[in-house]
Amino acid sequence: MTSIEQNKKNIERFKDCINTNDKNLAEELIAADAEFASLISTQKLYGGKGYLSVVDFMRKSFSDIHWEIVDMAAEGDKVAVSWTCSGTHDGEFMGMAPTGKKFSFSCMNFYYFNEDGKIIKDVAAKGLIGLLEDLGLSK
Repeated sequence: MTSIEQNKKNIERFKDCINTNDKNLAEELIAADAEFASLISTQKLYGGKGYLSVVDFMRKSFSDIHWEIVDMAAEGDKVAVSWTCSGTHDGEFMGMAPTGKKFSFSCMNFYYFNEDGKIIKDVAAKGLIGLLEDLGLSK
């Protein structure tokens, strides 16, 4: 199996990891020194434990949150993934009381892998929300 095929397989396993909050799988798939920025922490988060702390945060607000891979493309040490994320707003989220509303949105991430096939970086594409943020139009 080529490293590209292995990286794509690891993204499939990563999907299972975030949907089940599997800490052992997170440690297996994410390099311990991988650094992640997040809105939930002013400090950098590291490794599988750090990544899943964001998932834990999301589950407190959206207990049934679920990610599905729509498409992926790989080249070299990176895999681009188009995701659909869905769930129900059934817990407080950043000061907003639960609405009970269901949601579904698309997002795009680029995952970078080391030579051991572990995720070392996750870059989220902002899309139109980036423009709205830059213009001061988003809340």
